[in-house]
Amino acid sequence: MKPFARLRTIALACLASLGLLATTVTAQAEKLKVAAIYTLPVEQQWISRIHKALNTAAERGDIEYVFSENVANTDYERVMREYAEQGMQLVVGEVFGLERAARKVAGDYPDTAFLMGSSFGPVAPNFSVFDNWIHEPSYLTGMVAGSMTESNLIGMVGGYAIPEVNRLMHAFMDGAREVNPDVKFIVNFIDSWYDPPKAKESAFAMMDAGADIMYAERFGVSDAAVERDVKAIGNVIDTAGDYPGTILASALWHMEATIDKAVANVGAGTFEAADYGPYSFMAHGGGSLVMDESLLPDDVVAAVRAKEEEINAGLFRVNVNDDRPVSDN
Repeated sequence: MKPFARLRTIALACLASLGLLATTVTAQAEKLKVAAIYTLPVEQQWISRIHKALNTAAERGDIEYVFSENVANTDYERVMREYAEQGMQLVVGEVFGLERAARKVAGDYPDTAFLMGSSFGPVAPNFSVFDNWIHEPSYLTGMVAGSMTESNLIGMVGGYAIPEVNRLMHAFMDGAREVNPDVKFIVNFIDSWYDPPKAKESAFAMMDAGADIMYAERFGVSDAAVERDVKAIGNVIDTAGDYPGTILASALWHMEATIDKAVANVGAGTFEAADYGPYSFMAHGGGSLVMDESLLPDDVVAAVRAKEEEINAGLFRVNVNDDRPVSDN
């Protein structure tokens, strides 16, 4: 090869390498900077679903993800501001109990997108909200419980009586009543998001009163069910593997649809204040039902699957009731 040709070949190779490098750098630069703020450990069931979805997006290479857990309400505003100052393009979290402070921060950083779990609505231009709208699969798990109870008494242990919890419990109760008009409920709230011993104690009291199926909205309830050899219904995450032979069915929350939509909107420059709650509906893949069919009669499974198909086809709408549920007299 002539010297000039050799130099030309080397030059072209260098340019190609530089082009590949530039493409790689651009791809890396396009990753969104996302931060999450959690008031509890990431292992807690509700928070774990958000954390899982963000990790999935990070593993795909869509985002750079950092998070803070166990953030006290008194520190939450400070952490929000710190992430905004650091140039985070999207900040995710939950602001139950500190709505005003969080919205004030968002107003001070209009160029930062905020996506927060909230009982209230969005606020322009950059404060969007979401929630775990899994009332549809909750209704289906109620059908399972109503069909399987022998005492016609179901125990329900919740964390706090807020709309996000209340609507799931009401949907569960409605599903149980559809298949069993004689079913009754004992309802109690432990006023904590994470206190397994207290939830377990509450569950034992309900079993002593005759409840033979437990709605396990909080950790600790299924442990009590195992000890007393009664069945339980799971919520948000699938814990059947941890309690084999105990969990009849669970209403699962999948946060991926919500996170992916928000990330896409921020990346496209189209993010605006909106309610992302509907992305938790079954139609978007945000909610689903899982049953342990080995514990259920075929006719119960068939009836529940038929109702699931009606919901997905838009032929049945689960009622939304945010009021505090109460025990039957």
